Amino acid sequence: MKRQVLRASLDDFKRPWSEAHRYDRLSGAGYFRNAFDYERIEQLLLAPAAAGGTGNVALCSIDPLTQVDHSESTVDIESNGVLIVDGVFAFRSEINDFWDLKIWIDVDPELSIERGVRRDTAMEGSNEAAEELHRGRYQGSERIYLVECDPIDRADIVIDNRNFEAPRPIKSPQ
Repeated sequence: MKRQVLRASLDDFKRPWSEAHRYDRLSGAGYFRNAFDYERIEQLLLAPAAAGGTGNVALCSIDPLTQVDHSESTVDIESNGVLIVDGVFAFRSEINDFWDLKIWIDVDPELSIERGVRRDTAMEGSNEAAEELHRGRYQGSERIYLVECDPIDRADIVIDNRNFEAPRPIKSPQ
């Protein structure tokens, strides 16, 4: 049986930068607590896609690069459709109960920083700026997430992704 598959990223549901004066988004703690708009994630994406929902979902709220609001652009998900959502902090209590299957991609912090710096150096303007971003904001927020939300324990599947060419499962559903 052929099924419709839709994909969304939590990165497309961050609060707009125009509201940054209202909250800290630059520190690790501020990024963890304030960057994502969980009410809009639920309202525009997860509740409509859930059983009993309208089926009319917005796959993006605020584009993180252009800051254009796409929340009015919606698509209907079929009743047997599959919605795949990726992103950091997905197992936070605000949205954790929406998931049918939770997958954690595991990688050690230093390798994560190395990969992030390689990806973001051009955007940040220098290797040093990209490393500061990843060590401060992103790793700082990840440490809080690991303690407060215990995503590895909550995950149904854990995949070791240290070797990008050969990821391997280390926890599977029983």
